[in-house]
Amino acid sequence: MIGFGLRLTLRGGREAAVRLALTAAAVAIGVALLLITVAGINGVREQNARFAWLNSGIAEVTSPHVKPSPHPLMGRIANDHYKDERIIRVDVAATGPRSPVPPGIPRVPGPGQYYASPALQKLLRSEPAAEFGDRYPGSLAGTIGKEALPSPGSLIVVVGHAPRDLTEAHGAGPIASIATLSPGTCGQCRYGMEENVVALVLAVTSGALLVPVLIFIGTATRLSAARRERRFAAMRLVGATPRQISVIAAVESAVAAAVGTAVGCGLFLPLRVPLAAVPFTGESFYPGDLSPSPAQIALVGLGVPVASAVAAWWALRRVRISPLGVARRVTPSAPRAYRLIPLVAGIAELTYFLGRRPDTTNGQIAAYMTGVLLMMAGLIVAGPWLTMTGARVMARRARRPAALIAGRRLADDPKAGFRAISGLVLALFVTTTAIGVMTTFVAERGTQRGDRTAASTLVADFEHRTIRGAGGPQPGLASVPFGTLDGLRAAPGVHGTMVLRQDPSGPRDPGDPSSRDLLISCADLAGATGFGRCAPGATTAAVPSHFAWILMDEEHDRRDTVWPASPVAPERLRTLPVQAVMVRTDGSPRAIERVRTTLTRAFPLRADPATVAESGADTDTARVLTGYQRLVSVVIIASLCIAGCSLAVGVVGSLNDRKRPFSLLRLTGVPIGVMRRVVLLESAVPLLVTAAAATGAGFLAAELFLRSQLGYTLVAPGPGYYLTVLGGLAGSLAVIGLTLPLMERITGPETARAE
Repeated sequence: MIGFGLRLTLRGGREAAVRLALTAAAVAIGVALLLITVAGINGVREQNARFAWLNSGIAEVTSPHVKPSPHPLMGRIANDHYKDERIIRVDVAATGPRSPVPPGIPRVPGPGQYYASPALQKLLRSEPAAEFGDRYPGSLAGTIGKEALPSPGSLIVVVGHAPRDLTEAHGAGPIASIATLSPGTCGQCRYGMEENVVALVLAVTSGALLVPVLIFIGTATRLSAARRERRFAAMRLVGATPRQISVIAAVESAVAAAVGTAVGCGLFLPLRVPLAAVPFTGESFYPGDLSPSPAQIALVGLGVPVASAVAAWWALRRVRISPLGVARRVTPSAPRAYRLIPLVAGIAELTYFLGRRPDTTNGQIAAYMTGVLLMMAGLIVAGPWLTMTGARVMARRARRPAALIAGRRLADDPKAGFRAISGLVLALFVTTTAIGVMTTFVAERGTQRGDRTAASTLVADFEHRTIRGAGGPQPGLASVPFGTLDGLRAAPGVHGTMVLRQDPSGPRDPGDPSSRDLLISCADLAGATGFGRCAPGATTAAVPSHFAWILMDEEHDRRDTVWPASPVAPERLRTLPVQAVMVRTDGSPRAIERVRTTLTRAFPLRADPATVAESGADTDTARVLTGYQRLVSVVIIASLCIAGCSLAVGVVGSLNDRKRPFSLLRLTGVPIGVMRRVVLLESAVPLLVTAAAATGAGFLAAELFLRSQLGYTLVAPGPGYYLTVLGGLAGSLAVIGLTLPLMERITGPETARAE
């Protein structure tokens, strides 16, 4: 029977060849998607491993097998910024000849030397020194190697110092050995990411794509299903056993799966290079990191064909019932409204936890995942009922024959109409929920907040720096270097400078150090508009310790705020410790970066100047989530296109199975355009109805999760999301439209005569 099955598959005429090609194409897409997902997970792990050294000094990522050095390396890591780009600055100083050496460089740089990544060197060459390059005085000692760079675009610099320079620098400390363990499970690490989270995102997006692909495989297998079922039924009537029929069907599926697997592996290789450029973790990848292991390739190569064979076996299950099972065709019973119960149960479950968020992480996962899974199952179960409802509405409101015929036929068998796009429902629901959560999180935590003043005012905060004086350790700096303020005031684009100093009277509340007021010169306050003003006749004003951060309050107008006067005289004010320097600019990138560079040079190792808006935003998380949003957009487009392909294959199969009815309609005078509109409406109505339902359910699930877990209100995605969905739907309909010219070819009078 295997040889007979091969002959039917390979020499069964044009119809068998088309069915074989479509099934192989669906399998190829599935194999390529799974290989991309596996390669992406491997790439995340490789990328994460190269973040490890940046967390040196943390026990969780320090290998116990590495012997500590007797000459520890003094190190300090800080984030710098340049035009929305994050720069990782590593300041180091060797305390002896055996000090640990960071990876990627041959030795620890000495004072006045630095190593830079290739991307940072390119930035240094292309940007003005006064705005960027002057932050790293000295000479370039060499290039940081790939083993220390998470990404080809990583902006990392290792700057050398003398040990005494780092002794009292905030954040600096001794490092006895360089960290080598991946930060994937490190809760205290500043750099790197949770591998499990990224793997989960990739797995979900892969599943969101793979389900439509499996539907596509099943639909392709059902191409000309009615004629194949009659052929298999005839074999049963002449003595073929159910087992023999299953073998023939399995041979056909195995051949298609084998061809598709080979093509899928071939597709993956050229896709790896453009895939590496997609920063779905906030960083791009080295192409070599996106490589599945041989075991993973073997697992994918076996798993997808097996799934394809199961889909084909299930699609032809009616033939195995009895030889006459194919002939017993009656209108199936209409779906009932009780199919909405799982969907409603999922919504109710998520609604219940509003204000009742579980305390433990496992409890939260169980609570929210249960609700989401119920909604996913509910959409699949309710899909035929939604399709039937949409079809009946279309039939009732029909003003043309095409809409009436299409509506009546869909209402008679909504399960068949929904079957081809059932995978799309899950994909669109999952991606819509994900993009709703990500968009809201980025808006709440990753977006720079505050007004234009917050985005244009830079702050160098010395709260954690320590000076030594007669009265013991005090936070802040003793003074501002001579000429720094005059240089800032004279710089183009600077609209004012302010120096905030410690109030010598101490905190208002002895138990709360943050209750200490800061003092500011009224002359400085008058020169920087937008920060309020002094009381009449005052020379020094007292402002709260969070003076800079009130700029984050977009609803509070500070221009008319009158700050209380302080009895500290200007001469005394200039001798007090400096807590912060604030510089108001015109908001232009050139002015902001020029001031940032000036402050970095004036306060080396003592200030990490940033705008108020930058300091209040979780830009690293936002970068990762923005990458995920791009990935979700790709999933939406791909799943919609795959759904369109499934519908197109379903249309072709439906036309083949209904050639005689359509031919008879043409003989009775029905225009070919009317029949084309019938087929188009039969495909478009389930697609549009279920897409709308899945999108609405996804936004609802995101809203309930955000309100319960984080206390946020859903922030609607931007126009790009809606354009992506509409573009994908339009592409799906366009793919369906490509099949309509077949109508005229297969519905001629000869078809009616032949049958």
